[in-house]
Amino acid sequence: MTGPFARGGRPRRKTSLIETANGLSLGEINSTIHVPSEHRGFWRNLLAFSGPGALVAVGYMDPGNWITSIGGGAEYGYLLMSAILLSSLIAMMLQYMSAKLGIVTGLDLAQATRAHTGRRLGFVLWISTELAVMATDIAEVIGGAIALKLLFGIPLPWGVALTVFDVLLLLLLMQVGFRKIEAIVATLICVILVVFLYEVAVAGPDMGAVMAGFVPNSQILGNGQLTMALGIVGATVMPHNLYLHSSIVQTRDYDRDDASQVDKAVRFATWDSNLQLGLAFLVNCLLLMLGAAMFFGHGDGLGTFTALYNALGDSSIAGPVASGILSTLFAVALLASGQNSTITGTLTGQIVMEGFIRMRIPLWLRRVVTRVISIIPVLICAILFGGRESALDSLLVYSQVFLCVALPISMVPLVALTSSRKIMGRHANSLWMTIIAWIVVVVLTALNLQLVVQDVSRLVAML
Repeated sequence: MTGPFARGGRPRRKTSLIETANGLSLGEINSTIHVPSEHRGFWRNLLAFSGPGALVAVGYMDPGNWITSIGGGAEYGYLLMSAILLSSLIAMMLQYMSAKLGIVTGLDLAQATRAHTGRRLGFVLWISTELAVMATDIAEVIGGAIALKLLFGIPLPWGVALTVFDVLLLLLLMQVGFRKIEAIVATLICVILVVFLYEVAVAGPDMGAVMAGFVPNSQILGNGQLTMALGIVGATVMPHNLYLHSSIVQTRDYDRDDASQVDKAVRFATWDSNLQLGLAFLVNCLLLMLGAAMFFGHGDGLGTFTALYNALGDSSIAGPVASGILSTLFAVALLASGQNSTITGTLTGQIVMEGFIRMRIPLWLRRVVTRVISIIPVLICAILFGGRESALDSLLVYSQVFLCVALPISMVPLVALTSSRKIMGRHANSLWMTIIAWIVVVVLTALNLQLVVQDVSRLVAML
């Protein structure tokens, strides 16, 4: 319901820009996309339900993952392919639960969590999740600014400032409809995929070693290898994706009182999610394969985006296949990745604000506030350190601390809610999935805490 009344018939109180929100998740787009009846066939239904998975998959191939994946290949060859596989399987499980929660209950994860906690705890959870969204936004700002510098020679401080204007892009997209937004995001994902397919094909990886890398090896237990593997697994699952997916699956219009229609929605949302996350898995594999095929033995000097960009055009590092075309395509993919994440980050911010504290503001204002707050530390860092990218890359690493802290805060209620037969009915998680999910929660929490300790220790050492 998108009129003046929220769910339950309670009116929304409005001021000029702020209104209370206690109704449908993202009410402006909830149930706005028609889906065909069951007899229209599998492919027709899959196409109708496809889209939310693409927006979710963006978070699994954002700029924050690039350095880790390429660096892992550059330092350890194809050894860590199994870490990417494990991360993707975990992501598929958690996103399946998230989509199922939204479809079955009609609530997104923030709304459902608030309903089973309360006002005070909801406010605390909102703050922690907002910090995670802003930390993600910092990675987008840095990735976008560096891409602008690499492609057009724009100094980093100016590039950081220019990223504020992507609010205009968002406003334009919101006018054309959510279905078109899904299509644009999917197109940008295809751009990223094609770029890295081409670059890896040129690099000529050892496919036998790639296949062997998917089998866990005891060598991963070495100190450096284990740290890098933890970084890949711990940084892959993004907390904001769990909130996002539980909301945007509700954009499909079907009879929510018809059990067969709900079953169909869950089934096709799962297909959509797994197919799109499969593409994200492929992109992350390509990143590691690129690092292993072109930069193995040069891992120490490839800790920044600019270093990777330069290396792709340097025959002394990348070998005879090095070229300016490879470097330019890398920067284009980086820019596309940042723009994709901008769209999903803004939607997630609105979801958690409405869900946890039941307050709604216009999306354009949401985007401006989030982006301005995010660029302040990036801009200060760029100016103080003379536009050196290494300083921005360090800031990117430390911004991930908030993501590490927010992840268990998102996973615990997700697993608890979707495992409850009282809440989910016959769609509750099976016993074996519940056990696996809680093991994943414990392991990922431990991995993320270890990453926090490492990052804080590194920061203290710098001081």
